[in-house]
This record gives sequence, C-alpha cells and structure tokens, in this order.
Amino acid sequence: MRKIVTVAAVAGLGFLAANAAIAQEDPELIFKKNTVFHLLSPDAKLATYVIDDPQISGVACYFTVPEQGGWSGWAGFAEQRSETSLACRQVGPVTMGAKFSQGEAIYEKRRSLFFKTMHIVRGCDPKRNVLVYLSYTDKLIDGSPQNSTSTVPIMPWGNSPAPNCKEYLNQ
Repeated sequence: MRKIVTVAAVAGLGFLAANAAIAQEDPELIFKKNTVFHLLSPDAKLATYVIDDPQISGVACYFTVPEQGGWSGWAGFAEQRSETSLACRQVGPVTMGAKFSQGEAIYEKRRSLFFKTMHIVRGCDPKRNVLVYLSYTDKLIDGSPQNSTSTVPIMPWGNSPAPNCKEYLNQ
C-alpha cells in the first residue's frame, strides 16, 4: 500500500511540474477586444499577448491574434485565422544565454485542432547588430503567406554594454 501511495505522489508531482513548465511557456494576456458580436455565443475577439524571449533576456515580443467566436470557437473546434501582428522591443539590458541559429523558434501555438500552428522565430542581422523576429502560420496542406516582422536594435542599457548578436549566432 505504501508503495502505491509513493508512486501516486511521485506521479502527481511530475504532473504538477510538467504543468508548471507549460504555464511558464504560455504567453501573458495583455487584453482582448471584441470584434464580432454573437447574440447567443461567445464573441470573436482580438487578443494581445506578450512573451519574453526565452534565450535572450531584455527582449519582449507582443503579438495580437484573432480568436474565432461562436460555439465552435469556444469549444476549440474552429480553425483560427492566420493573421498575426508582432512588435518586439528591448525592455532591459540584453543578455544572450547561448548560441542560436537563424530562424530559431521561440514560440509555437496550435491554431486549429490538427493542422495549423503559429510560430514566432528569431534571427540576427550581424551587420547591423539587430535581432529580427518573424511571426507566421503554417498549415499542413496549403500554408499561409500571412506574416509579421519586428526588429530589435541591440542598444546599451544603463551601464550595461550592448552585446553583439553575431557572436552568439551559429554559423
């Protein structure tokens, strides 16, 4: 009996730790704004979120995505639209954790039950010392040309010098 309780407790702690890790990766909701009124079901909205670059401290990306209304949108069955807008900014001294590759993913979120995913990826313009962020949505069959780009010129912050993104780029 004691062994079963111990196994259940360890499994429960593992589940809580996994959920905590997932919660940390979720973007922070800033606000939502209704765009389409539905009388008897949830309205369609635009939702604005923020995420911190997980590998580069001092950079935050704000993005807005449409959320389908109606009962199918509420239940998670509606295919969400592909449009996104993106604005990334330096919000503190920039420090880079490790080397990264051009087009490395910093965030992904499913936008339909099976086939569509929104991505935010990062790159570096080494000549200008600028981080470049791209948001786009892919779909298994036909894809989407909808995208948004934002740049973050790396600047000194207070007494902290500006690192050079070229030094952290995998060649």
